[in-house]
Amino acid sequence: MKGFYNVLETIKNQLLSDEDCKTVTTGDITRIDLSKQTMFPLSHIIVNNVLNNTTTLRFNLSILAMDIVNVSKEETVDIFRGNNNEQDILNTQLVVLNKLVEILKRGDLYSDLYQVDGQANFEPFYDRFENEVAGWALSFDVLVPNDVSIC
Repeated sequence: MKGFYNVLETIKNQLLSDEDCKTVTTGDITRIDLSKQTMFPLSHIIVNNVLNNTTTLRFNLSILAMDIVNVSKEETVDIFRGNNNEQDILNTQLVVLNKLVEILKRGDLYSDLYQVDGQANFEPFYDRFENEVAGWALSFDVLVPNDVSIC
């Protein structure tokens, strides 16, 4: 059965295959020591719920993709970009998550019956945790076959 373990493992492996994702975690994010800078860029998988649709399981997931914001000590000369790498982080982490969604929609994972259903929603965030971080929160549904045997 392509259940809980398989969905998490499959998405973790896909995220780690991206050069702009160094660490993948899951569970309660408040229990992760985010003060360790060596963990970044980091993606965190949250399983919000699972619906049984008889022949499929619908996993509602949120994935946070983030990196540490580095602030330059140089004087700010470009008020649009500021004196940090926040826009760079938003760009690279959006690519990480968008690539995951596209592989689930029409790539190898789609062929393996891990499929996005509906629209994926990307929401930027800034400075949510202990370190000053920026990134994206992705929310979407993944359908997998419900092949549990009732015999």
